[in-house]
Amino acid sequence: MKTLAKIFFALLLGVTLSHAAAFSKDAKFRNVKIHITADKPLTTGANVLEFSIKKGGKLVKDANVVVRAFMPAMPGMPAMESKVTAKALGNGTYSAKLNLAMGGTWQIHIFITPKTGRKYRVKTSLNI
Repeated sequence: MKTLAKIFFALLLGVTLSHAAAFSKDAKFRNVKIHITADKPLTTGANVLEFSIKKGGKLVKDANVVVRAFMPAMPGMPAMESKVTAKALGNGTYSAKLNLAMGGTWQIHIFITPKTGRKYRVKTSLNI
């Protein structure tokens, strides 16, 4: 019985740690869907995010992707912004290193400019 209890708690701890170790979020605009992930939980400072972009169910490859994170001005605090061009990792996946200066809700705008076709902007938010 003690062995069974130890196995149960070890599995519970493993599942808890595996869910706490990553970040994942989906965002969409019309037929453009973006899956946002990070290897670590989001914190203040530098965060590396990966974006998997699909349009109409197909991966968007060879696009120019710009990510803008901003927090509007509030009483006693100026507006903050981090803007970066994402690097293509291949197969419709892009990586961007965003600097989020403080905790709170950050607005995220992802600008996708494919080699051919329309430019898209997908909006979402991140809470730190």
